Amino acid sequence: MLFARILPALALLTPGGHALAQCGGPVPLLCDTDGDFAVGIEDIHAIRLAAGSASSGPGDLRDIDGDGMITLADARQCSTRCAQPQCASAVEGPFAAAREAFVDTVIEERRSGTYGALAHLYRGVAPPPGSFDADLDKLNSRDDTADFALPGLMTVLAKHANNESLDSDQRQLIEDAVLNFRYWPDELREVPGTTDKQNMVSWTENHYILFAAGGYLAGQLYPEQVFPASGRTGQEMMAVFKPRILRWLELRYRSGFSEWLSNVYYPEDMSALLALIDLAQDPELVDKSRIVLDTLFADIALNSFNGFFSSTHGRTYRQHKMNGSYDATRGIMHLIWGLNRRHPTSKATTMLALSERYRVPEVLRRIATDTASTPMENRQRMGIRMEQAADWGLDVNSVDDGMALLTMEPYTHPLFIDTFHQLLYAYDWWDNSSFRPFRAARAELDNPDVRAFAAQFFEWDITRNMRPEVNIYTYRTPHYMLSTAQDWRKGFGGDQSSIWQATLGAEAVSFTTHPGSEDYLDAGTPSYWVGYGTLPRAAQVRNVVISLYDVDTREGLIITEQPLYTHAFLPRAKFDDSGKEGSWFFARKGEAYLALWSSDPDADWIPAAERGFGGGDDYDIIANGEKTIWLCELGDASAYGDYASFKAAIRAAPVEADTQALSIRYRSPSQGLIEMGWDGPVLHNGVAVPLDDYARYDNPWSQAAFPARDITFTHGGSYLRLNFDAGIREVSDTFD
Repeated sequence: MLFARILPALALLTPGGHALAQCGGPVPLLCDTDGDFAVGIEDIHAIRLAAGSASSGPGDLRDIDGDGMITLADARQCSTRCAQPQCASAVEGPFAAAREAFVDTVIEERRSGTYGALAHLYRGVAPPPGSFDADLDKLNSRDDTADFALPGLMTVLAKHANNESLDSDQRQLIEDAVLNFRYWPDELREVPGTTDKQNMVSWTENHYILFAAGGYLAGQLYPEQVFPASGRTGQEMMAVFKPRILRWLELRYRSGFSEWLSNVYYPEDMSALLALIDLAQDPELVDKSRIVLDTLFADIALNSFNGFFSSTHGRTYRQHKMNGSYDATRGIMHLIWGLNRRHPTSKATTMLALSERYRVPEVLRRIATDTASTPMENRQRMGIRMEQAADWGLDVNSVDDGMALLTMEPYTHPLFIDTFHQLLYAYDWWDNSSFRPFRAARAELDNPDVRAFAAQFFEWDITRNMRPEVNIYTYRTPHYMLSTAQDWRKGFGGDQSSIWQATLGAEAVSFTTHPGSEDYLDAGTPSYWVGYGTLPRAAQVRNVVISLYDVDTREGLIITEQPLYTHAFLPRAKFDDSGKEGSWFFARKGEAYLALWSSDPDADWIPAAERGFGGGDDYDIIANGEKTIWLCELGDASAYGDYASFKAAIRAAPVEADTQALSIRYRSPSQGLIEMGWDGPVLHNGVAVPLDDYARYDNPWSQAAFPARDITFTHGGSYLRLNFDAGIREVSDTFD
């Protein structure tokens, strides 16, 4: 354990100069000692000293497990917490309390795995036997998602290598796996003692930063050793991976995330960024990772409802979007904002709880928990367009830039297919399970004319994984939230995106899709509930969203036959009241109301295919037709009084729809006239609704241009000011 002896006066460490009661000895510091004592720092100059020595150099604030101490040369505006029971006068902050409760739960429940073990080691408790086995097996067999364990394993080696609770043989197994791992697709597959399942995904947005951060931090841990897969020393690994990390960070800061608002993969990004923040010795990487992590938490704060990250998503899965209590951010929400529920097996929650160098800015907590009566409108633009890649410093014809572009998964896009073809050879990806289907058409793909024809003719089908620029609109009130990817890729195939969602509670949600598969149990994507056979044109006007579907009946290469119907998820058992009246479906959760209309007059709930799903009652509404229109409007008691009044107002609202022309005129009781067709502007009381070219952030607390330069969030007296290029991060206060 690292101790600080604060020589001049303990009062320097307390707000307003109030002295902290001494505990009869050195006071342990949280920011440097795994949670024994917390210091919220605005300006501290520290000197790291080996025992018995002196130095005038800058301090390294990492925990060094007792082999030295730090001297505080200057400390101003610092908040403190002493966790020792004898320090009765010390006040424990809400984050510290949440952290300790989280770790208590992990240990009490004997949670294992790399991240469960990390929480045990933090407390000096031996992890459950076999905790690391599954993750080390993944690393040693190069199995997909092995990289998910890298932040935790790097933290174990960097902070707990000498922890008496970590068996020395176990530590050696971890070290061997880290040294022998394959951190980039250009590295060797065959290293003695390892195998390669040839199924690792290393190029999507979250995997890219996990692999790059892992490669850099492994090199930092072992700077002089040679990594067998790359043949590089640790120092050389750091030199190779730092530019990759910085490029990824810059694109996310300026344009946002391609896997936009993902309630599955944002936590993986968090783990990688927190590892860089807490472990990297390079100040630029630490500062810029911290800045990008702030924007990620801002995304969650702006697009969540009562702790449920139930917005539109660039990537999500069935359970995650149907039940806010099961989305992958639930534990993070609970830890930092006291919302949702604890998640003791969450990797990102563990990394955040044990982080010594990162605290969530208070302004983001205020935004996330703001339940003011005034509705919140948030507009955001995320991602880039392939046609504008050069504007972002990326060359679509460059193999070197190929991995950076693959984070948006453009594989067979007409502008990228030639480069993708080169990557298949450069990285020997023909046998990778993700690309194995291309192997059967290898001869055809080797022909540039065939490649060009296929990319153009089948673009609507074979680019369904791609996530180019998206414009997001979220409308949040105290009783509900509605969120939409505005007019995004209509008519194209979809994969794992979720275009719009209405949220009235954790499981009181609704959305529509066009099934990519009629196999209800299909685990692939697109499937019955995840992704889209054909994407709709969707547009939201405050509390109203309209979705137009035109199912593509052509035979594709990925999906050869598409169902001629669309459907809505509206789980009756998860609402307090529900029913169909005329062409309208109604549902109520507390004081929040939902109305859903379909162009198919015979649309109705079908008998539940699975009684253990959707709460045991019906949940699936089928609307038949190659072309269908869905309309959803939300309301609440503050606007309508009771539920009956809401239903009466909706049923009296005129709806004029031409399904074959895919056009609709709806006179909303709350918004007035909304007019929409498959093409052309969406009109709101005769005025065109902006559906594209949004700012990076545009909401009551932040206005930032796209691409982003300066980003500022303010709420009351709290603020966060960011500038990536200058490495500026000004925070008024953090959630401690």
